[in-house]
Formats: sequence, C-alpha cells, structure tokens
Amino acid sequence: MTDTDERLRRWRLVLGGGAAEGTGHELSGRDAAMDRTLTALYGAGRSGTGSNGRSGERTAGLGGSAPQVARWLGDIRTYFPSSVVQVMQRDAIDRLGLSALLLEPEMLEAVEADVHLVGTLLSLNKAMPETTKETARAVVRKVVDDLEKRLATRTRATLTGALDRSARVSRPRHRDIDWDRTIRANLKHYLPEHGTIVPERLIGYGRADQAVRKDVILCIDQSGSMAASVVYASVFGAVLASMRTIDTKLVVFDTAVVDLTEQLDDPVDVLFGTQLGGGTDINRALAYCQSLVTRPAETVVVLISDLYEGGIRDEMLKRVAAMKASGVQFVALLALSDEGAPAYDREHAAALAALGAPAFACTPDLFPEVMAAAIEKRPLPIPEA
Repeated sequence: MTDTDERLRRWRLVLGGGAAEGTGHELSGRDAAMDRTLTALYGAGRSGTGSNGRSGERTAGLGGSAPQVARWLGDIRTYFPSSVVQVMQRDAIDRLGLSALLLEPEMLEAVEADVHLVGTLLSLNKAMPETTKETARAVVRKVVDDLEKRLATRTRATLTGALDRSARVSRPRHRDIDWDRTIRANLKHYLPEHGTIVPERLIGYGRADQAVRKDVILCIDQSGSMAASVVYASVFGAVLASMRTIDTKLVVFDTAVVDLTEQLDDPVDVLFGTQLGGGTDINRALAYCQSLVTRPAETVVVLISDLYEGGIRDEMLKRVAAMKASGVQFVALLALSDEGAPAYDREHAAALAALGAPAFACTPDLFPEVMAAAIEKRPLPIPEA
C-alpha cells in the first residue's frame, strides 16, 4: 500500500463513508469490520430520525437489543485498544441511552471497566435489580482494586514523609537528625580555618510512633457531575484510613449529609453507600464537618465540590473562615479526576480564594502532594490554569 492509499484509508475510516466523503476508497476485511462497529455507534447517515427520536440527527445501529450490544462490545475490544474502548463505551451510554442495558448481568460482564462506568453504575444503583448487584459490585471492585494498586504506595510514602517532617524536634537523637536542614540552618557558623560547620541548632524528625498525628476530613459532593471525584476520593479515603497516624473521616452530601467513616475499610461499600444526583447543600455538610473538629491545628478538611451551593452561601463562607481562623487547613477541590475542572461556580471559588482557600481541580496523581502540603502547612501545589 502506497502512502497515498494509506492516507485515503485513514480518511475513509474517519469520515465514515457516504456519497460526499470524497475519498473513493473501498474498505475490506478487518477495516470493513472496524468501520461497521464505528457506524453502529456514530452513524453513517446525517438525516432521518436518530435513536432518541429527534429528526435531523445522525442515526446509529445498536438499538435496544442487548445481544446486539453485547456483540458490539466484543467487537470494539477486538479492534481498538482499551483506552479507546472506554471512550466508545461512554459515548454509547451517552448518545444511545444504553444505561438501562447495564442493569443486565450479561452486559456488565462484557464491558470494559473504568472510573466512568463505575460512576454510571452508582447512578443506577437504586434501580438495579438484585440479580445484577453482585455483578455490578464485582465490576466496581475490579476498578477500585486497580486504583488502589496505582495510588496507595505513593500516597502512603508521600504522607508518611510529610508527617515525619511536620514532627521535627530541636533536640533530636543522632539518628533522627535531618542533616540537610541542619546544615542550611547553620551555614553562618561555618569556620573557614577548620573547613567545617559547628552547628548551634540541630533539626531532626520526631521519633516515629503509632499515635494519631493528623485528622483528615474528606467532604465529598455526590451530585451527578462529581461521579469520578467520588470514586477517587473513596479510594484515597480508604488508603488514608489504613495509616494509623491519620484519623480519617469521610462525609458525603447532596441536600442531606451522610457519614460513611465506618465503611472506610472497604471503598466498594463506600461507593454503594453514595447516591449520585440530587441537590447540593455545602453549608449543611460543612456544619457537620465543623462539628467533627476536635484538634483544629492538627486537622485538614478537604471539600471536593463544584461549589454550586443550594444552601446558605454566606453561612458556608463564614464556616470556612471560622475553621481557618481556628487553625484548620482547608482545601477546596473542584474535581478529583484526570479530566480537569468541570463547570463550577466561579463566584464561590473566588470568595473561597479571598479567604485563603483557593479552589482548583486536582488529578489523582497530584492529590498526595496536595495532602502533604496541607499537613506541613505550606503553600498548596496549585496546577497552572
């Protein structure tokens, strides 16, 4: 195949065929099969009635047939890499209204599990028949286990280091001396004639112990737009709860507030204890979190929300100001996901920033660094816009 033929082949797959596509290229074999799977989802026609009944939209060929959808799910895994399969599954659910089919166990066994699928399953939780719940939990368990393997080691290492640094003492034992910081603190005591530093002040780490050194409260908005954030936050909550030196509490909210701390040993139980959707009352949630604070100077509160407040705005801001004034480290995350900031209330974000609590989106990989900075009471590593 010449370079020109290869370009025409690729353009033909992108454009989807039809009289006006202009390539004149015929597909055969694997390419033709791949094209059929794309056409079934994205449609080859630009007129007629679409799957949602509205005229003038592109049509698609999956319909409402579970066997046909199951075959299509198998086909896309054959022709495309996992990352593309996940995108196509999301598009199928969004464009063709296939959420109801996920209530069938055989369908769940055929899909490629990812964070977004977990969010969809959680939103369907209340409508899910008992025959499907066991399969759904297995799908969610797989995603959660994969996330824990990816995130747990780095999170524990980063936060353990931050906890050690925050427990520095001025009269450390020899083995506990932080030599880098001690040298920097005593450079003015350098003796040129001896070519050495005589330290007047030693800086070291406190001896490691099993006492709780920090309290962390995760306060998670469970409105529908925050699905991926709920999944990641539940996993991080379980990781933090496994560290004996951190006392972790997890609170989820919409217009009601639910404390899921007792379920933190299993993030799958946490996720099935949430109910995505509904309104938002941030003020009510923060009032509950404020009641949990017993050691303000050793407490970090992490609010994960798009900040669309249905409660009392001024009271919400007063609570944040009061917690910060008492010594609480307050972190506001617009999202905890790989997809950047969602739509959010910019006025509320600006008001929080004015209180010294900037609101920003955070990737899961950055979250341990954000928590470490909060524990050490240093500036947060806010990503550039």
